[in-house]
Amino acid sequence: MSLARLAGMTLGAVLRPGRKVREFTAAELSASAPERVLPRGFLFGAATAAYQVEGGIECDWTDWENGAFPDGTPHIADRSHAGLACDSFNRFDEDLRLLKELGANAYRFSVEWARLEPEEGRWNQEAADRYRSWLEKLNAAGIQPMVTAYHFTLPRWVAAGGGWQSDRILDLFEAYVRRLADAFGSLPHLWCTINEPTIVAIQGYLRGIWPPGLQDQVVAAQVLARLMRAHARAARVLRERTGRPAGVAHHVRVFQPARLNPVDWVVASIIDQFANQAVLDCHRTGRIQLMIPGQISIDEAVPDLKGSFDYVGLNYYTRDHVQADFKDPSMSRQFVPEGRPRNDLGWEIYPEGLYQVLARWGRIGLPLYVTENGIPDAGGKVRPDFLRRHLYAIEKAVRNGADVRGYFHWSLLDNFEWAEGLTPRFGLFRVDYDDPQRKRTATPAVAVFQDLARRLGAAQKG
Repeated sequence: MSLARLAGMTLGAVLRPGRKVREFTAAELSASAPERVLPRGFLFGAATAAYQVEGGIECDWTDWENGAFPDGTPHIADRSHAGLACDSFNRFDEDLRLLKELGANAYRFSVEWARLEPEEGRWNQEAADRYRSWLEKLNAAGIQPMVTAYHFTLPRWVAAGGGWQSDRILDLFEAYVRRLADAFGSLPHLWCTINEPTIVAIQGYLRGIWPPGLQDQVVAAQVLARLMRAHARAARVLRERTGRPAGVAHHVRVFQPARLNPVDWVVASIIDQFANQAVLDCHRTGRIQLMIPGQISIDEAVPDLKGSFDYVGLNYYTRDHVQADFKDPSMSRQFVPEGRPRNDLGWEIYPEGLYQVLARWGRIGLPLYVTENGIPDAGGKVRPDFLRRHLYAIEKAVRNGADVRGYFHWSLLDNFEWAEGLTPRFGLFRVDYDDPQRKRTATPAVAVFQDLARRLGAAQKG
């Protein structure tokens, strides 16, 4: 396949090199009125993931935290461990109080496979009952739960059997999801089968910075294909057994070609197709289609995959500028230009990108939820404006026809941020990890969230 033809496959999905994107103006932001634009029933809430906040979980990530890369660099940048994390498994009532304090009407959280099935065939009914009690309490409080079945971590016994590199995981995951459906029924208002399938494939099997630590383009593509087969089977089970909508939370970002160079353009297009477009194309075509030039070509029909999304969840954080670099497993160097605003992890702060991705995928004819959007901001001074600007991006997208039905801020609490450890502070509420009680303290963004929640709630009651 020629480079020109390859680029033509996805040129509409990336920005034209050199094109200036108009940033939101102060006048636009001051005139923002989400309460007049966002649809009735709009979900405005926060999100967490089990391993990052619950504490006391033993899984494949627990073992990964203790290791190092061949050059001696620790797997976790700050050498921390999830450990007790926020102790949310034992402090759910406190977290529920925080959700009420925010005025949130929705909460996205994951349940932990390793906690529910710590050994093959042994179901932890006590843990299932506790999760069910959370769902009952959320519903009683008028807070709609979205439950994620898989958020990055595997039971040790699943990982030991090959994890996402083994076809056996398809049967294991389907059986696990069937148990979830039977345990929770219709209590979750929305189901998310898999969080960020492309990130699982890229971080664990392409970049090798998450377990199992591989750097193999072919395996990464095979894993992504297997994740989508797992989603298709899980979505069918959840829909049939609970009657509730099911979808995925898909990580999306803007890939901007760095130079007026056709090679940058082509590489940005390939990355965009793999990272952004391929997962969402599955719903339309019923096929898994992945292509890495000279490496792999996957094109297979999958039972139950076509139409398997009742909604699309989009996790949006940033934009990357892409410069071709064929020595890197991703074929590129991805960076933030000098002078652009950045968060504590060095990611570009680019709220206009959320509008772009919502406008782009608003054309697929499915309800959209922003299932994650947030910022590591230890000082707490940047998050208030970040929240306002990203909600304005949603407002603008809805004005232009996108069917956006909810926003989940990442995160309710500070948490264990995977390879970065406990240092990044994503929480609307700060967590004191040195306090045995894991004291939660409101950041300045809480007042902004509360104001927006009041405005949205008052408009929807009017």
